[in-house]
Amino acid sequence: MHFLVTGHTGFKGAWLIALLKHRGHEVSGIALKPTEESLFTQGSFNEFLKHDLRCDIRDFEELRNSIKKVDPDIVIHMAAQSLVRRSYVDPIETFETNVNGTLNLLKSTQELNNLKAQLIITTDKVYANVNKTHGYRESDPLGGRDPYSASKAMADIATQSWISSFSAPPTAIARAGNVIGGGDSAADRLIPEVIRAYKAGVVPELRFPNSVRPWQFVLDCLSGYLLVVDSLLNGQGLGAWNFGPIDTEIRTAADVADAIGELWGVQEKWLPSVDENPHEAQLLMLDSSKARKELHWSDKLGFTESISWTSKWYQSVNDGVSPRAATTKNVVDFESL
Repeated sequence: MHFLVTGHTGFKGAWLIALLKHRGHEVSGIALKPTEESLFTQGSFNEFLKHDLRCDIRDFEELRNSIKKVDPDIVIHMAAQSLVRRSYVDPIETFETNVNGTLNLLKSTQELNNLKAQLIITTDKVYANVNKTHGYRESDPLGGRDPYSASKAMADIATQSWISSFSAPPTAIARAGNVIGGGDSAADRLIPEVIRAYKAGVVPELRFPNSVRPWQFVLDCLSGYLLVVDSLLNGQGLGAWNFGPIDTEIRTAADVADAIGELWGVQEKWLPSVDENPHEAQLLMLDSSKARKELHWSDKLGFTESISWTSKWYQSVNDGVSPRAATTKNVVDFESL
C-alpha cells in the first residue's frame, strides 16, 4: 500500500515512517519544513519516502495539488499545531491549522480516485474534561478549555460532520496522546525537557508534577492506528477510536521524571516550577476498551518498559548510535514482541 502521512516531519510522523517501511509499505509525506534537531532530520527519514513535500495545510490549493501528486491508497492525517502552551501564544494559528487544515484535507481527498481509506488523528484532549477518575469513552461529550484542546475537538466534530454529510472514502478518527519514545525534540514536552536538563547538568522544573496522563510508547499508539486502517480496508472500522494504556499503567508527570531520572542516575530528579503557567488539564485518562475488544489491540509495553525503551534510545544516541539506527532497532524489537 502507498501511505500518505501528513505531518510526517514531526515526532510521531518519523516513527510512523519507520514502522510503515518495516512492514513493507510505500510512504509519502506532506508537512512543513522540519527543524534541524527533529528526529526526521537527524535520522534522514526523507530517504525512505517516495514523495517528501512541503506544504502548509491551511492553503487549500497547495494541499490539494500536493495530495493529487502523491495519489495515495491510504491517508493518515497527523499534521497539526500540537502544543498546548503554543496555542495560548498563537491561538489563531492553532485554530486555522487544526480546524481549517483538517477540512482542507477532507475536501482534497474527495477528489482522489484510488484512495481506499483515511484516518484522521485528533487527540485524547478532545473530551470535555470534568476530571473523571476513569477513562473517557468515545461516546463522551467533546470540548476543550485551552485553544489546542478546543481546536482539536472542533476538528473531530468537523470530521464527523463531513463524513456524515458528504461523499468520502472510508474514514475513521483516532484519539490518543502523551506518546513517548526517543527523538522527541518539541518544546514544552516532558521527557525531552527532562533529558535536556539532565544532559546539561541542571535539575528540570515540572510545571504540573501531579498531572495524570495516559503515557504510552509511540509504537503502541501507531500500531493501533494501523489496526484501524486495516479494519477500514476490510469494510469495518468506522467511527472514533481511543488508544491509551490500561488504568493500572496511568502515572503522573512526577512519576515519569522520577523513572527517567533513576535510569539516568541523577540524584535530584526534578523541582516544581515556580512560574505562573497557563491552564492545562490535571487529570486525563482514556477508556480504550472498544479498540481492545473490536480491534484486538493492546499495549505491548507497560509504563516501566516504555520509560526504559525511551531512556535507552536517548542514551544510545548520546553514546554515538545514529538516531535512525536507534529508531529502527526499536521498531524491529517491538514488532518481534
